[in-house]
Amino acid sequence: MSLKERIYSVLVVSTAEKLNTALSGILTESQCSPVRFVSDLSSAKRVWSESAYDFIIINSPLPDDTGVRFAIDAAASKGTVVLLLLRTEVYDEIREKVVEHGVFTLAKPLSRPVILNALDWMESARERLKKMDLKTLSVEEKMEEIRTVNRAKWLLISVLKMDEPAAHRYIEKQAMDRCISKREVAEEIIRTYA
Repeated sequence: MSLKERIYSVLVVSTAEKLNTALSGILTESQCSPVRFVSDLSSAKRVWSESAYDFIIINSPLPDDTGVRFAIDAAASKGTVVLLLLRTEVYDEIREKVVEHGVFTLAKPLSRPVILNALDWMESARERLKKMDLKTLSVEEKMEEIRTVNRAKWLLISVLKMDEPAAHRYIEKQAMDRCISKREVAEEIIRTYA
């Protein structure tokens, strides 16, 4: 699947009507849906707590805050890519604070090509985060399987008086003979002897 075939959810936090209008056209063209616009930080926090977003674009400053802390918090959440738009006079100072948290930054004023380029970077970052999430999930599932098999082995050891190698062989042989996973065998043992 190419990047152009992917759909990304976007939250835009901005009071600038001109930027919002420009982003509306660009984000629709870039296969972004849904695109939600809010004008202050409190609304952004509420909306963000209700639904996960692939991209969050913050046009700083906002009426109730700079949005820097929100950008850092959002970037720390699983899978969200954040772009913070900053006034030129504060760009270097704020960029220094947020870069280590993975927040993308751009100095205003912005042109259409710059915004499109930033969206390309955000798409790349989002896809990389998705892959990392899948790897993490895979490792977590494997760890859960190991815990389940170990619990079953200890049940075999304590109830049937097997030693650890025998309990391990028993679970592996059952899985091979019955063409099921070791986890399924372990779960059956746990249901039977726990």
